[in-house]
Amino acid sequence: MKNGIILAVLSAFTFSIMNVLVKAASETIPVSEIVFFRSLIGTILVLFLMWKYQVAFSRKGIPMLFLRGALGAAYLLAYFYTIAHIPLGDASILAHMSPFFALIFSIVFLKESVNKQVILWMPLFLIGAVFLLDPFSFDSYTLYALVGVLSAMLAAAAATSIRYLSRSHHKFEIVFYFLATGTVISIPLMWGEFVMPSLTGWVFLIGIGVVSLIGQFVLTSAFTHENVMVVEVVRYIGIFFNVLWGFLFWGEVISLGSLLGGACIIAGSIALSRRKKGKKVEKAA
Repeated sequence: MKNGIILAVLSAFTFSIMNVLVKAASETIPVSEIVFFRSLIGTILVLFLMWKYQVAFSRKGIPMLFLRGALGAAYLLAYFYTIAHIPLGDASILAHMSPFFALIFSIVFLKESVNKQVILWMPLFLIGAVFLLDPFSFDSYTLYALVGVLSAMLAAAAATSIRYLSRSHHKFEIVFYFLATGTVISIPLMWGEFVMPSLTGWVFLIGIGVVSLIGQFVLTSAFTHENVMVVEVVRYIGIFFNVLWGFLFWGEVISLGSLLGGACIIAGSIALSRRKKGKKVEKAA
């Protein structure tokens, strides 16, 4: 097995561990507080890396950096909230709707072209979302699932901003703004509901910060060893990991609707990842 594929599997496994820690911590700690400590720990670690590798802060593109940070922070809040309230497997499947939104954002904001074959696959995402959201149930699960869809949309928006910023900024700086903004935004949100973590809670919070950063580094390494398309497809094994942990630790059983919805979303995402990149359309003056 190629190193890139092994690293892609390891990254999916690592992020599934982070999801387990988030769900476990959310039983006693508010989501906003989890986001705060996750972001704070990551900010400190990234600052250390920037100092070690002498990466300076840019003086240009500051508004876009803050926008990327705000989108990333909003994504974390929405995704962690979803993990806290619905089965891990369902939350993971909903998060994997991001390629659908990323495609739309790339067309609208990056002015990238798209072929007709891609458009034909789009209905699969909508069908998959209907199965997962189950709009005819009209219960609280639908609200949580909608937040899960929102997290996928925010992840896609953040990814689009990263693609734009990567043309002129170092990856450490982009990550710093994401984590630092998450730290600041989560402070007022957790202000009135702060809970002093127990010893176990501190273990969860520190683990979330460290494990998530490790997962990001492993994923980056995977992209340096293997084709992006291959890595993204292999990462769908993360859904299996999340379903497994949900069953083992919380007795969660994925429903038939979730299986059907997940199959549609996975099939659509794989189809999108296999498409040939369309030529960029020149931006209007």
